Amino acid sequence: MKRTSSKKPRKQRKFRAKADLHLRKNFLKVHISKELKKKLATKKRTILVRKGDKVRFISGSHKGYTGKVINVDYKRLKLFIEGISKVNSKGNDKPIPIDPSNVELIDGNFEKNRLKTLNR
Repeated sequence: MKRTSSKKPRKQRKFRAKADLHLRKNFLKVHISKELKKKLATKKRTILVRKGDKVRFISGSHKGYTGKVINVDYKRLKLFIEGISKVNSKGNDKPIPIDPSNVELIDGNFEKNRLKTLNR
């Protein structure tokens, strides 16, 4: 799908809804906390979030809460975080989908390949 250059909200929503999976990956990037930026010595602002990363809520009703990412949904563009759940009508705990813009990365597994993307 061709990238849109329109500023119109309607066209932006359509682009995000119909984007291919390799483009959707870019919508799942989260901000890196100031402390982690210093630790990793990077100037990059965002990085792709992965399962197992530790994140902190920076906005929303869970602001200040810290948790571990248990799942990343590329189709719905949502994160699922340990400890953030609700009880459904059957009485089971169901994780709440979280938008990546509401969290920042505070810790993660930074092996060779992931560090390479930060230092480009």
